[in-house]
Amino acid sequence: MTTTGKIELMAPAGNFESLQAAIDNGADSVYFGVEQLNMRARASINFTLDDLQEISDRCKAKNIRTYLTLNTIIYDHDLSIVKTLIQRAKEADITAVIAMDQAVIASARAIGMEVHISTQINITNIETAKFYAMFADTIVLSRELSLRQVKKITEQIEKEDVRGPAGKLLEVEIFGHGALCMAVSGKCYMSLHSHNSSANRGACKQNCRKKYTVIDQETGFEMELDNEYIMSPKDLCTIDFLDEIADAGIKVLKIEGRGRAPEYVANVIKCYREAIDNISEGTYNKEKVIGWMKELEKVYNRGFWSGYYLGQKLGEWSKGSGSHATQKKVYLGKGMHYFPKSKIGEFKIEAYDITVGDTILVTGPTTGAKEMQVTEMFVNDKKDNKAQKGDSVTMPLEFRIRPSDKLYKIVQSKVEA
Repeated sequence: MTTTGKIELMAPAGNFESLQAAIDNGADSVYFGVEQLNMRARASINFTLDDLQEISDRCKAKNIRTYLTLNTIIYDHDLSIVKTLIQRAKEADITAVIAMDQAVIASARAIGMEVHISTQINITNIETAKFYAMFADTIVLSRELSLRQVKKITEQIEKEDVRGPAGKLLEVEIFGHGALCMAVSGKCYMSLHSHNSSANRGACKQNCRKKYTVIDQETGFEMELDNEYIMSPKDLCTIDFLDEIADAGIKVLKIEGRGRAPEYVANVIKCYREAIDNISEGTYNKEKVIGWMKELEKVYNRGFWSGYYLGQKLGEWSKGSGSHATQKKVYLGKGMHYFPKSKIGEFKIEAYDITVGDTILVTGPTTGAKEMQVTEMFVNDKKDNKAQKGDSVTMPLEFRIRPSDKLYKIVQSKVEA
């Protein structure tokens, strides 16, 4: 439950593994897409209509708010699907709908659902914020604003007593961590132009993340560039100035990453949960920030920068393709059985080896993402320090595993400087 005065920590959920990871690591709310009408329609697995009730039930059990993303461009042939999605979300007691299209906003308001305005609207000033307060209780500001501009909007909301349909003061949400896009708040036609796959319909091919050479068409001169990845910005990270964000009057901090793995969600949410709690308790400091940064570097990232919040130059570009994570996971095998009385888990090793002392990761739809160190194990019913492909392994576990769970070993990555 979100404590009064604290920033609400909002987690991404691209599947049940990530949803459970968010729940287990202290998220106050989760956002997710159903079927195809969301901005991660291609990048993540996505939930189905039939999953809505389970999402709601799992989250309500922990007093976590749930947000359905319906923030793509909507065409006439989508309208019946939109109404069905919203109606089913209402029936499942989903907290709110994240929207950019007036048809979605109107459909949600017509049946009394809470609405949050997506960053795709590009709210950059108090007058636009006041306009959308007629329809929404929370607004996501444009990602291109500085923290000074954000603070001015939150101060004006309080000064002018701007309230949403529920009667409470309009809440401001910003992105706090994760991938940034070269386009203005995600509005991009590059993927559509090159691959006939629209980013604004959740089907971005991310061709901006590739290596490019720029050539003058008149002279044939190849421009000298400091970086060949000229359209691939580093990931946003705000944990090192989160106290300034809290001081700017932000009510909701959104973590990007519905297309990323459950261990990413677990790691990032855990770090930001600790940071937000530390700010509330007055124990947030530089030494802890250094520790959180090291943890955040372990999972998928393209390098970090502070976005536009601190008024720096426009864009800090990644120096290469893919992740800069300091760790990676290697698949070992699958869960077989759990013995609750003795708290022992059994795994079938299907690839590579596992040794006492290794750090392992177990993921699954109800397990989420659990990481631990192997302290002892039995291999084919005999105590041993090492297991190989084909072996059956049992070990002490403080969490339940299921047959659908996957077992990984965490190893160090070679990261280019």
